[in-house]
Formats: sequence, structure tokens, C-alpha cells
Amino acid sequence: MQGKSGWEKQKEEEAKEEAGKKREENEKRKKGKTMEVKKVAEEWEIWEEEEEVAKSEVEAKKLVPEKFHR
Repeated sequence: MQGKSGWEKQKEEEAKEEAGKKREENEKRKKGKTMEVKKVAEEWEIWEEEEEVAKSEVEAKKLVPEKFHR
């Protein structure tokens, strides 16, 4: 069995480094997408809360006689 030549070893090392870089880029991309999804979910929650408050204000005005509105 013969050992690998220097250029073969170098090619393998380069391939490993490239795979590591690609893996890191993918992890960064996934993390960025996760943060974006969390941000959108938070915005939806805020929007839903504001919408509920507006609905409850309208309902309260219906229940309270008009002479008490300011």
C-alpha cells in the first residue's frame, strides 16, 4: 500500500476547509432566517393585541350610554 502524495493530501485538506466554510455559511443563514421568523411572529402578536384593544374599545362604547362619552 502506497502513501498519498503531497498534492493529494493538500487537495483533501482544501476540500475539508471548503466544506467547513460552507457549513458555517449555512449555519449563519439558518440563524438569520430564524431571527427573521421570530421578528415577524412578534410583530403579528403586537398587531393582534392592538386589534383586540380596538375591538374592545368599540364594544365598550356600545355598552356605555353616549352621554358618558367624552
